Amino acid sequence: MKGLVTKSTGSWYSVRGGDAVLVECRIKGKFRMEGSKNTNPVVVGDIVDYELEAESNKGVIYGLEPRRNYIIRRSTNLSKQSHIIASNMDQAFLVATIAMPRTSTGFMDRFLVIAEAYGIPASILFSKVDRYDPDELQELLRLKNLYEKIGYPCYEVSALKGQGIEQLKKKMSGKTNLLSGHSGVGKSSLINALDLLLKQRTGNLSEAHSKGTHTTTSAELFELSSGGAVIDTPGIKELGMFDMKREELSHFFPEMRALFNKCKYNSCLHVNELQCAVKEGVARGEIAESRYDTYLGIMNGTELQVKY
Repeated sequence: MKGLVTKSTGSWYSVRGGDAVLVECRIKGKFRMEGSKNTNPVVVGDIVDYELEAESNKGVIYGLEPRRNYIIRRSTNLSKQSHIIASNMDQAFLVATIAMPRTSTGFMDRFLVIAEAYGIPASILFSKVDRYDPDELQELLRLKNLYEKIGYPCYEVSALKGQGIEQLKKKMSGKTNLLSGHSGVGKSSLINALDLLLKQRTGNLSEAHSKGTHTTTSAELFELSSGGAVIDTPGIKELGMFDMKREELSHFFPEMRALFNKCKYNSCLHVNELQCAVKEGVARGEIAESRYDTYLGIMNGTELQVKY
């Protein structure tokens, strides 16, 4: 039988078969992904082959359909292994906040780079907009202008006030959507606002550090009554790049991609080379310095992971 993995806890997986019945499955003992460097061989969004165990309501996963895409990150700092967050999505939404907790541009850039690398359309949801003071609203406007100019759709949303929720429902309708971001940015609250039938547990910020507490402990896919599905993921503290080749990195920055064919050298890495169209674009203000700083950080390996 074939089914969709809707939840992963590390050792057990919820699989929804063609009859819409959920079956708790484990991985067959010899099941391995050949040559895989992943810490998790099966993830939410995967289509798997499974069979029911005799005299049991449990199942065993013994096969995995090829993934059309996935979001991946380095498992831990200096690790040679990767961790796949989810697979087979139509679009990804990074939930970001200006404050309490703050989402850095470095973190946003790295998420967008990963989405670009795996061909996943990405948008930014600026959450909790009802709470921002005038200075934070100015910063919100600046960031929206920055990322929309590059081509990333940005939305202002408030789960508490319902702002932007109907627009988001339409954007998500009929598609499989990933929600990702730091703990405390309001992913679970947004899911509750998107569908009143879903009752996801929400948490408060840590007063000591103004950071979110982990209320979502494992990735899970939810069907939306308005159409489509949303994948909720545990809060990510840091995003490490995985298997990024230095000579390919600029391809995943759309504003750089539009310029690098104008560089004098075909092998230009846009770091120290002369007559580099990308560096000239930064000097002219066509490329944001924060984006170029992220690029240099990844290239130089000095900021393999971004923490908040």
